[in-house]
Order: sequence, then C-alpha cells, then structure tokens
Amino acid sequence: MRIPPLYRKPGWQRFMAGFIVGGCICWLIFLYMFGVMQERQAQMIERQEKTIQDLQQEKAIWQEDYKKLNQKNEKLLTIQRIDVKISNYEKYDIHDSQSIFEAEEDIKHDLSPLIAKNLKTAYLNKDLITRMLENKVIKINHRRYTFEVRDILFYSVVRVHLNLKLAD
Repeated sequence: MRIPPLYRKPGWQRFMAGFIVGGCICWLIFLYMFGVMQERQAQMIERQEKTIQDLQQEKAIWQEDYKKLNQKNEKLLTIQRIDVKISNYEKYDIHDSQSIFEAEEDIKHDLSPLIAKNLKTAYLNKDLITRMLENKVIKINHRRYTFEVRDILFYSVVRVHLNLKLAD
C-alpha cells in the first residue's frame, strides 16, 4: 500500500501552509504572552525584594530602639542614687548644718552598697536596711543620737527620711 501524493494538491498545500503559518503565529503569541508574564514576575520580584529590604531596615531600627529601651528600663530598675533627709534636728537645738550634712553623708556611705543593685533585691532587704539605720549611733556636738526611720521609698533613687532622737 502506498500513501497518496497529497502534497501536490493545492488544497492540501494551503492546509499545510496554514498549519505552518498558524504554528508560527501561535509560537509568536506564546512568546509574547510568556515575555509579558515574565516581565510582570520580574517586576513583582523586584518590588518584593525592595519591600523585604525596607522591612529588614525597619526591623533593624526597631531592634536597635528596643535594645536602647531595654537598657534604659534596666537602668531604671537598678538603684542609681541614694537621698537621705534628716528631720527634727531643731528639736535638739542642733543648728550646725554641717554636722547634719556629715550625718547624711555618713548614712549615704553606709547605704552605698545598694547603688547599682537590683531594685527588687533592695526592696526585699528593706527590714534589714531599716534595722541598720535604727541601730546606727552618731555623735553630734558631743551627744549620741540614733535614728528613727520615717519612710523609705524604693525606686531608681532610694529616698530615706529619718527622724533624729537621743540615744539611750
């Protein structure tokens, strides 16, 4: 059996030429559509890379701010300074402000180990600090005095308010 020579007939030649031209046109349309889609993909990837880069920079800034804030909060949670105030010394006719200042400085010196300590630790030792201050005896103008703790405020600055009284 033999295949008939259809390639010589003009109808079949037009069909084959149309088939080839249609295939070429389809290939060109496919290339165009694929190129447009790839261009959109490339633009989208570029936008996403830019967004990722911006977000990473923003994240780095936030992390830096967060670290600074943590350091600041950590500083606030430690004792930075101690303030001591002695009152009612006028009751004992002490008009020497230098002696009162020296007594306050002596108490600050005794409490100086609290500086840079954790606020919670210092607060838990509040009773010990109170007893230490009440048992302290100072000498002003050849008289012995003790202290009575009025109040102690714990924050980044420890404020101690003391009343002066004669030692027994």
